[in-house]
Amino acid sequence: MEKRDFTITAETGIHARPATILVQAASKFSSDVTLSYEGKSVNLKSIMGVMSLGVGQNANVTITASGDDEKEALDAVAETMKKEGLTD
Repeated sequence: MEKRDFTITAETGIHARPATILVQAASKFSSDVTLSYEGKSVNLKSIMGVMSLGVGQNANVTITASGDDEKEALDAVAETMKKEGLTD
């Protein structure tokens, strides 16, 4: 299992557009990818799950990947978050 913590620096947090892009990035991998925020965890491959967390600016989130391609999945999600301006 691979796990990384992130602080969301984007002013709008994880809203619809970046959430969709994160879901698309996670969905390319067979590993289970989970987004955790304030004690709740959702499947990062589920747009409804990600949106239900209501992650705002300065939120601390944890992304966990578990499976055959967990490292690649986590690297891709981290890169996507950076590219979308969600985190530094």
